[in-house]
Amino acid sequence: MRIVNYLAIFGLVLALIAGPVLAQDLIVYPAKGQSQDQMEKDKFECYSWAKQQTGFDPMQTPQATAPPPQQEAQQGGVIRGGARGAAVGAVGGAIAGDAGKGAAIGAASGAMIGGMRRRDQQRRQQQAQDQWAQQQAAQYSQARNNYNRAFSACLEGRGYTVK
Repeated sequence: MRIVNYLAIFGLVLALIAGPVLAQDLIVYPAKGQSQDQMEKDKFECYSWAKQQTGFDPMQTPQATAPPPQQEAQQGGVIRGGARGAAVGAVGGAIAGDAGKGAAIGAASGAMIGGMRRRDQQRRQQQAQDQWAQQQAAQYSQARNNYNRAFSACLEGRGYTVK
């Protein structure tokens, strides 16, 4: 089950990153009449230099820089809450004179409370996963922007127009 969760999270991160990756391709124009061969050579040399300067390689598949948040231990739920509520209700009902009615009331309220706790836990876990994915996408985007700046500076220094 954990592997499925990790794969789903990784897929979400890739989906969040894919948009910025595709939107960040630079357009290079040989402003001083450089040949196609010279432009390809310069682009490769600037790619290598920018990668060395920033530590970012746009040719590599994006990797998560931190593990996803851990799942909390599963809390209650409807059945567990109902069983606990029935037990407490039976004791309270026995004191009041009707254990069956107390157990029924306790089971219903316990199930409702258990279900609410479980939904709250699921919502917190989903928020933590979403926040983690957004942080990963932001870190990737920042690293890519730094690389693009270095790559552009190198090419502009060699007489190219970069947009």
